Amino acid sequence: MAILVPLLGYLIVDHYGKNVVPVPGYYIPERVDTIHENGKVSYDTVFHKIRDFHLTNQLGQQVSLKDMEGKVLLVDFFFTSCPSICPTLTKNLKKIQGAYVKNDSLLQILSFSVDPERDTVDKLRKYAYDYQVNPDNWWLLTGSKKEIYDLARNDFFVSVTKGDGGPDDFIHTEKLVLIDKNGNIRGYYNGLDSNAIKKVAGDIAILHLAKERHRPGFIAFLKKLFSGEK
Repeated sequence: MAILVPLLGYLIVDHYGKNVVPVPGYYIPERVDTIHENGKVSYDTVFHKIRDFHLTNQLGQQVSLKDMEGKVLLVDFFFTSCPSICPTLTKNLKKIQGAYVKNDSLLQILSFSVDPERDTVDKLRKYAYDYQVNPDNWWLLTGSKKEIYDLARNDFFVSVTKGDGGPDDFIHTEKLVLIDKNGNIRGYYNGLDSNAIKKVAGDIAILHLAKERHRPGFIAFLKKLFSGEK
């Protein structure tokens, strides 16, 4: 993973010149708007956007989407006492964070606890310490179970089961969700699969750069990005 970002930078520069970089698509269409302009009719698909939320991170800070403006988001759902998939999910997310350590302003990782009543700020802080999570761009989140489960089902769409966030409700998933700077879902990935981890690491860079390619100095911008310059 250490060589992923420099190599990715080279590939993006090379492929952007050939106009063949596959940009991640949009997920969850909500409606189609009809647009009348200059006597012509066109149609525009409006895709789902993640709604704002207010939760608490491992530092005890109240955070919301407004605190992450301008960043690409990578989301997972976990709990600190999980003995099965969560340790692997966290280790793989740590690899992605490491790949962007010199460009941490581009990416925000969000790990929502699905056991928020037990996952207090103190437990999240210890978990973050044990896995060496850098809080600069990775927040472990706790708060209202109903809010977190509603987000999981109706905003991030990581569970098809029905539930109300009550005491007997439980969500457990290996999915990672990629969100662009505008709050649109741009990808789902198996967080336990090494190839999927490499793909999402690349897609993060592509999403960040997609709107930059026609700007003056784009190649210089790319080189600066992947060299780690601020």
